[in-house]
Amino acid sequence: MAEAIATPDTLAIYVHWPFCRSLCPYCDFNSHVSDAVDHAQWRAALLSELAHYAEIAGSRRVTSIFFGGGTPSLMAPDTAAAIVEAVTQHFSLDKAIEITLEANPTSTEAARLAAFADAGINRVSLGIQALDDAALGFLGRTHSAKEAMAALQLAAGRFERYSFDLIYGRPGQSVELWADELERAIALARGHLSVYQLTIEQGTPFFLAHARGDLIVPDDADSAALFETTQEILTGAGMPAYEISNHAAPGHACRHNMAYWQYRDYIGIGPGAHGRLTVDGKIHATRQHRAPEIWLRRAGDHGHATQTNAPLEPQTVIAEFAVMGLRINDGIDAGQFRDRTGRALDDIIDPAVSQRLTAGGLIIHDGDGLRATPAGRQRLDAVVAALFA
Repeated sequence: MAEAIATPDTLAIYVHWPFCRSLCPYCDFNSHVSDAVDHAQWRAALLSELAHYAEIAGSRRVTSIFFGGGTPSLMAPDTAAAIVEAVTQHFSLDKAIEITLEANPTSTEAARLAAFADAGINRVSLGIQALDDAALGFLGRTHSAKEAMAALQLAAGRFERYSFDLIYGRPGQSVELWADELERAIALARGHLSVYQLTIEQGTPFFLAHARGDLIVPDDADSAALFETTQEILTGAGMPAYEISNHAAPGHACRHNMAYWQYRDYIGIGPGAHGRLTVDGKIHATRQHRAPEIWLRRAGDHGHATQTNAPLEPQTVIAEFAVMGLRINDGIDAGQFRDRTGRALDDIIDPAVSQRLTAGGLIIHDGDGLRATPAGRQRLDAVVAALFA
């Protein structure tokens, strides 16, 4: 028998800025190139949508705000400041609130970091992606390695916490080359790195190149070797993986992303943004209209551009919690699972399946909850399907 799902007292807020100067060939995010953006109009629309969801969410304590994209460092700093100020008006703020901005390290955008710090941003995530110009050119990035170094220096001087992204598994990248790049990245990091294996996403230019045979990525054996090298080097540097692609020293994990992975409530505003919001004992899935021009018009006309707002079926809640929770080292806490799904974890999982996956070294299932081992996280889809079929 399912128990009622209580409304959490905390909330995370995601703000999507959909615009980029150019589109990267590997990216399948909701990103668009536009020569003209009316920043005042966009600011007003984002504030309206935030107010709409604040009324639905009610009194909450906000633990994080995340400006993502697209390229939110192209946003006017005044817009970020207005949104942060509006959050303080609608909600209470956690004493340790994390306010993150994704930024590109071009010299033009890096020069704006001080203005974003003044706007209330206290953490930046820089889209470095590679540390040499040839790799940056292959990835379609518009910054140079020199600009990346300069942006990191600016971030280090202005923000107590920052992170940057790297993409590995590039064509022709050996374990030795990647190990060298990682060591250089560690020297530049401050407690957090996000490292992603290059994936070929449908609908991207890389997908078409791969389909034609023009783009050859590492095979499974080479990919596994690159992954294992990543874990070994970053763990040795005091930044073990706390999630499949994210590594952090103690206390430096991204608090906003942890809200997703622990399946807590969050609001998503802006084109295509998703949210999960508990209302009257049910977790609602929300999604804003994806197309920027339609989103802007609807948000202006109606105060929001919600495309979907529907309560999730109990089995969907369980499946989503499983997929998200097993991504992180801490796994799924049994008490949190009951609070968010209304069901006991041990009532959901077939003991025979649990025993088989435990014996195979893929999970740890005990009185505290359920965790995937490093081997299990590499096979997460299959582990989740077996446990929560």
